[in-house]
Amino acid sequence: MSSIKGPSTASRPFSLFGGEGEMAALMRAYDWESHPMGKPEQWPESLKIAIRLILNSNFPMFIWWSKDLYMFHNDAYLPALGEKHPRALGASARKMWREIWGDIGQVVEEVIGNGRPFYAKELQLFLERKGFSEETFWTFSYSPAPDDEGGIGGLFCACNEETKTVLGQRRLRTIKDVADATVQVETLSGASLLISEVLSNCQHDVPFSLTYILDREGTKAKLLGQSGKIPQELAPVEVNLLQQGEVDVWSLVEVWRSGSMKAIQLSVDVKGIGSGRKINEAVVLPILKPGEDKLIGFFVSGISTQLEYDGDYKNFHELLVGQIATSFAGIQAREEVKRQQEELINLFQQAPVAIAILRGTSLIVELANPSMCVVWGRTYEQVINKPVFEALPEAKGQGLEELLEDVLVNGATHAFNEFPLVLRRGGKQETIYANFIYYPFRNSKGVVKGVTAIAVEVTEQVEARQQIEEKNKELVAINADLDNFVYSASHDLKGPILNIEGLMKVLMPRLPEESLRKKEVETVVKMIFGSIERLQATISDLSEVSRVQKEANEDVQVVDVALVVNEVLKDMELEVQKSGAIIETNFQSRPLLFSPKNLRSIIYNLLSNAIKYRSPDREPHIRLFCEEKDGEMVFAVKDNGLGMNLKYKEKIFSMFKRLHSHVEGTGIGLYIVKRIVENAGGRIEVESKLGEGSTFTIHFKL
Repeated sequence: MSSIKGPSTASRPFSLFGGEGEMAALMRAYDWESHPMGKPEQWPESLKIAIRLILNSNFPMFIWWSKDLYMFHNDAYLPALGEKHPRALGASARKMWREIWGDIGQVVEEVIGNGRPFYAKELQLFLERKGFSEETFWTFSYSPAPDDEGGIGGLFCACNEETKTVLGQRRLRTIKDVADATVQVETLSGASLLISEVLSNCQHDVPFSLTYILDREGTKAKLLGQSGKIPQELAPVEVNLLQQGEVDVWSLVEVWRSGSMKAIQLSVDVKGIGSGRKINEAVVLPILKPGEDKLIGFFVSGISTQLEYDGDYKNFHELLVGQIATSFAGIQAREEVKRQQEELINLFQQAPVAIAILRGTSLIVELANPSMCVVWGRTYEQVINKPVFEALPEAKGQGLEELLEDVLVNGATHAFNEFPLVLRRGGKQETIYANFIYYPFRNSKGVVKGVTAIAVEVTEQVEARQQIEEKNKELVAINADLDNFVYSASHDLKGPILNIEGLMKVLMPRLPEESLRKKEVETVVKMIFGSIERLQATISDLSEVSRVQKEANEDVQVVDVALVVNEVLKDMELEVQKSGAIIETNFQSRPLLFSPKNLRSIIYNLLSNAIKYRSPDREPHIRLFCEEKDGEMVFAVKDNGLGMNLKYKEKIFSMFKRLHSHVEGTGIGLYIVKRIVENAGGRIEVESKLGEGSTFTIHFKL
């Protein structure tokens, strides 16, 4: 048999570095003759095979050959080299990776010297590939690379950088730890301290931190949490955001105004961990209430000297601050709920009304404020956590059980006024009266879990009203007797007065003329006839009062106010002409259901008073107008007369009371008007200013 052989490698000396990749091109262009390994044609076949293998792989691989560990690697490995590329090709790994040789050197020597393979998962290595000592993580395997004689010619490695994954997981754990640490905390200061403890254990990502919280006014930032060691001048306890000229090392005012993250270059030494090098940069982030633009505080974080501040690092800071904001918002919400609960309990305790919450089918007294304990006649300790009818056994059988059961079973609401209830208070049974309401107490799902009872004891008011009602009965009887007396007196006195008048008329012609001409006799005669007239006027007014009181709401019919006013004006035509009064009317209302003669009496008395009490300094001007307003008919008489001092307003509508005595009158007209109006369910009001005039307004029910 014969075998088929391909072209000799000697005829193709550079096919060893075949391919279009960057490293293949560099290897082809490299001056190997000046390198200790010499020309590639002289290299062991095993090395050539290994180089061909790694150059044609998309997975990061490298070969360190010979005891000098000369470096060969593919394009996929270039990110691991960073700034070490391209000088790493052909260089000694011991020199090129001297910064990590203390971590991997012994392992490499074991692989080269004893052929022991090595595997590492997510091994932390600090590489100087970007101008600083960078924290990185790697999963890799070291295997011995054979030479042509079957010995160990070098080291082969397949590796994968896990830095993003490890950092991502580490940062997520930090955020989770922050969330877990603050889930049960009740204060912002306590949460800030716990957050600082968590961050103290992740200084590779957060070398130091400061947590500031705004006060209630939002103008001062107070330091509540700190992790890492930084100089005192970089950790002010409080920053006044409104204070002009105050040292603001973290530019909190700028972040306060912009609401955006800000990077800060440090001018004070802050030692980092690991390398111990100076931390020269930090970032300040606003802590915003989730879902809002409301600022809660500020978070200051140092930036690691061993990590690149890339998008992932920034995202970590934003997520961390977002979790801090969520934790703080939750605490503030709990604080607010607690504050509201305390205020509610305080309000509940101080409420002037009695309040109790009865829980469950047994109606356990869960809450009872002092006012309710007073109503029940029990101390708080005597009723709390007991079934209400066990705490108040005398309340059974008075109709309350059925009401409470209806609330519990059907979700009904019951309200009563002046409910009589017999309770044992002060060692004795007594009847009290209360206005109360029972309504269902529901849980978050709307299920009735108990009864809320609110009560106001009105025992004193009820007893006082009962006493007043008894007195009112007496007054009604007295008023009835008085009305009967007025009625009887007004009729019984008419006869004697008429007789006196008649006797005087009979007597006068029989007196000697010389006697009648005497001044003193003439004066006496005038006084007698004047007294007779006044008595007749008084009796007439008393008769009118009696009629009004006895005929209330009688003779009610549809009446046209304008028509009645015109009739009164015709009857008073001479008085109007004599006074020179200007009468103006304006009626814009429908007919009224009222007694015509009572309406006539109202209009006559008001118009007569307007003329009678006119001002001597000006021409009388009287306006009568009527309109519908707010379901009422409003009738008013306005004059420009003498006016009144409303200091004596109560006298205006009293019987036989007068504020002006220079004109004749009995002082009973306005009393009659008020009585007529109120008997019909209306009301009368007066506005007046002394020297300017008065307005009487009557509100009739429609």
